[in-house]
Amino acid sequence: MNATTLEKMKQMKLFGMHRAFKTDLESGRADTYTPDEITAHLIEAEWDERQNRSIEQKIKNARFRYKALLEDVYYHAERNLEKNQLLRYADCSFLDKAESMLITGPTGSGKSYLASALGHHSCSMGYRVVYYSLPKLLSKLKMSKADGSYLKEVAKIERQHLLILDDFGLQPFDSPGRAVLMELIEDRHGKGSLIITSQLPVSKWYEVIGEKTIADAILDRIVHSAHRIELKGESLRKKRSIANPELSN
Repeated sequence: MNATTLEKMKQMKLFGMHRAFKTDLESGRADTYTPDEITAHLIEAEWDERQNRSIEQKIKNARFRYKALLEDVYYHAERNLEKNQLLRYADCSFLDKAESMLITGPTGSGKSYLASALGHHSCSMGYRVVYYSLPKLLSKLKMSKADGSYLKEVAKIERQHLLILDDFGLQPFDSPGRAVLMELIEDRHGKGSLIITSQLPVSKWYEVIGEKTIADAILDRIVHSAHRIELKGESLRKKRSIANPELSN
């Protein structure tokens, strides 16, 4: 009977239940459960299995630049990053409120790593996240206008709770790029969260966007109410690598 039950669990794709029940049979623990206990135990195992698969799929879909974890972030006064500050963001209430976050700092200061860590954590909390290098995203969306897939690509981004745009201002915006950026920002305003990273201080963003009217509209929607993290010093990954070479990338 047990072998038949296990096979049916596999066919029904109840992989969490299958693994838990098989383990209990092999260890002899199955005989120690009451009917209520074994039911709760198997349901809990299946729940955990599905939650873990969902999180893994969200992380895969996000396409993060780094496999980064908040617990690996390096905190120090010289980095201008406080642990309490980041822990407040870790409850993901800024996502529930559709608020944005701006992470700035010099090259090598760990902006992309920190954005990836926040994104990974958001996935683990059940939120949908997508990560893009902004120059590559703008090129992709401009090309999609030519092949007719633009609306489909934008709709896919709109469905995400969090959009991470890395490398903002890495190069000046041309007119089509400004228009696409404006649409992305407008679509998310008040409806979804943004994390934007840039090696430029926010005071320079107006200049790099270029066109006055669009720059005003973009910055008005993302700057004034956004959370700010202004990193300084060496890379988070570099500091962690000194302490533990296995964490070096």
